[in-house]
Amino acid sequence: MSHSNGAAYNSAAYDSTVGIQAETVHNSNVYFVHPDASPQEKYRVGVRLLEDGIPSRAREVITDVIAHGYDGAEVRFHWVLAVLSARTYHDLSTEEIQRLHHTSGLVRTYAEDEWKKALRVIFDLLAVLSTASGETGPVLKQLQDLPLHQHNAILRHLDLMLTGGLKDDLWAETCGRARAERFGNDRVQRVWAYFAPAPIGPRAMPPRPSTAASAKEALPIRAVLFVVSSVLLWVLALIADPAKSIVELVVALGAGLTAAHFGVRWWGQEPRLDPTTGKVVPHTRGTTSAEDGFTNRVRHSFDHYFSIRTPYGFTPEAWLAHTAQIRSSLAAEVADLYRESRISVDRVTWLIRYLAEDTRNRYNNGTLFDHHRQGRASVGTKTVTVAALAVLIIAALSAFGTAAAGAASPRPLWAFLAVLGAAWAGHSAASLWLEVQREEHRLARETQKYHEQLTARQIAFQQWQSFLDATRPSELEMETWLTCDKTLFIDEALQHHRLTWRDLITHTILVAPAPSYRRGRVRGGPWRYSHYVFRLFLFTQDGIREISSEFNFFDATRKNEQRSNYRFEALSSVQVTENANVGYDLELFLTNGPARKIRVKDADAHQLAPDEDSQEISEINLSAAGSTHTFRLLEGVAADGKSWIERHSPNNLTPFQIAG
Repeated sequence: MSHSNGAAYNSAAYDSTVGIQAETVHNSNVYFVHPDASPQEKYRVGVRLLEDGIPSRAREVITDVIAHGYDGAEVRFHWVLAVLSARTYHDLSTEEIQRLHHTSGLVRTYAEDEWKKALRVIFDLLAVLSTASGETGPVLKQLQDLPLHQHNAILRHLDLMLTGGLKDDLWAETCGRARAERFGNDRVQRVWAYFAPAPIGPRAMPPRPSTAASAKEALPIRAVLFVVSSVLLWVLALIADPAKSIVELVVALGAGLTAAHFGVRWWGQEPRLDPTTGKVVPHTRGTTSAEDGFTNRVRHSFDHYFSIRTPYGFTPEAWLAHTAQIRSSLAAEVADLYRESRISVDRVTWLIRYLAEDTRNRYNNGTLFDHHRQGRASVGTKTVTVAALAVLIIAALSAFGTAAAGAASPRPLWAFLAVLGAAWAGHSAASLWLEVQREEHRLARETQKYHEQLTARQIAFQQWQSFLDATRPSELEMETWLTCDKTLFIDEALQHHRLTWRDLITHTILVAPAPSYRRGRVRGGPWRYSHYVFRLFLFTQDGIREISSEFNFFDATRKNEQRSNYRFEALSSVQVTENANVGYDLELFLTNGPARKIRVKDADAHQLAPDEDSQEISEINLSAAGSTHTFRLLEGVAADGKSWIERHSPNNLTPFQIAG
């Protein structure tokens, strides 16, 4: 499946707001810690949170681990990265700065290993940043000598901390790694699976309840009346002519049993036909006459998959025409089975695709129309049944003639009443008995069909679920690809404006949902989007450069790029609006232009699991979007202008001195 089939698109105007078109929450427990979990287990979850781009939660978890006595150079390394990830110096609280200084003093107490060396490199980098003319050569050499996983983690999580000449020296390497990893692990062919909605489980049309209850109640009375009338007739015949009547009785019994045996194969097993069309009455649970939106979408989906799942020798148009009745019946069945669940058609697409493939396969092996022939009696069965009934009628009339011939009244009258009662009661009893047999056979047939269909659909569902699970990217892969996209977006912006990192005071990037998107997340994790808006703010000595672009996460293509340039004093006001039912909006007010409203994230409370906290999930999403840092930076500039940034520059960092 290509991503073009998985992505929703809506050509809404740029910077407008479009309702969510599709979303899914993956039922994963990777971020949840059992209350009785050991410190080691909690620490592993904290590291996973950090790697997957959720540093705010990682800080909480690893801090708790340290508070419970699980400490060491490795733990402190990841804790420092969690504290500094996606943040600058002015984002740190006084307590966090104090704890960083405390940790820098602990480095000398740890045993010599790769984690102690990596931790020392972090604080050496911070020390260089806090010195305007710091020598970067030695610390860069130390950074390069670290194992690759530590080296890459430091560059990634200290992205906003590293500025100026130090970042210039590292930027080419950072961009090279981003280009190498951007489409790694088969990104283009796998991203769609992350946003694919969770398929709803298999269902099949259950057998209809039997409608033969009234026939079963009336049958004994009719049968008794038939027996009484028949016995009376043959008693009268025996009185009149014993020899002849015995022959007639044997013939009648033989013909009756033969007619019953073959008749039940004919009338008692064939599916009931619609008297107006002569076709089998369709098996539906309820009325499907009302064409609601869900039913129409199901029909369109059937048309789509039948047109691309065609047997050899059929054009899509010819196959659609050939299977019109089957397709209509299947669409009505699926709509009837799933309509009350209030689900999107995307969640039953797996079933529609399976039914289209099954129809094609049954055509190829010659069994597509077997259900039309199922239970149909052969010509021989029908011939024997008709002949046996004819013999039975003749034998009955002959017995009547024997009983009534040459006899005085009232024997002919009793014979007439007996044959009349036997004919009426026999016909009525036979009809009721055949109705009971037909319903029992229909119930057995539909029960067997139900179990066969449900089993086949369960297998198809499990195969599709397994394929989704195997194809779906991990959180680490999604975060890595997104980080690469942001890195290369920043690099192109720097090249366009002919800027280097030495020219920047600071920068920030805001990642928000585009006007049209699918979104997905794991339980406890941030929303990830199929379409983003990247908004980059570059703060230079002369003012602010703002670059924004819509971004297709499936193939990393961009469109609708916009650029703005304004002085610090032109940013007059920044307003953040939070609405639990809508989401977060950021409004920028410029002195020389209209206010610009930027959607930061949509509401997500309705998609929370019972064990998720809405406030915590909201903070995770805002942090993942880069909004926490961006809000603080823009609000500071709007309040105090350029001086606010200068006061919070890395040059004002208190040096981290490390002994040993």
